[in-house]
Amino acid sequence: MDYKKTNAPLNTVTRDMIELSEDTGNVYETVSIIAKRANQIASQMKHDLEKKLQEFASLNDNLEEISENREQIEISRYYEKLPKPTLIATQEYEEGKLHFRNPAKEKLNMD
Repeated sequence: MDYKKTNAPLNTVTRDMIELSEDTGNVYETVSIIAKRANQIASQMKHDLEKKLQEFASLNDNLEEISENREQIEISRYYEKLPKPTLIATQEYEEGKLHFRNPAKEKLNMD
């Protein structure tokens, strides 16, 4: 899912963890799934931001640096205004867009 097009809230939302963990039956497993996805999203966001800011990297100081800094600031502000990775991951989980599996449970079911 593209984190730029998410409809996740920008602020923290109180959630009923028992209701949220109905799919797994375990609150801690649900939190682990959301946390792992949030780490993936955060890594992707960081990579994208670094890639965009690399375009402005220069070895020489010049008079154009002031205008470049404004562009860098605008890009950074855009990323700061995006929902936090945990909120995006939770939204994906609630919408059923996350696919997860637990190898330990699968192993128990096979035995």
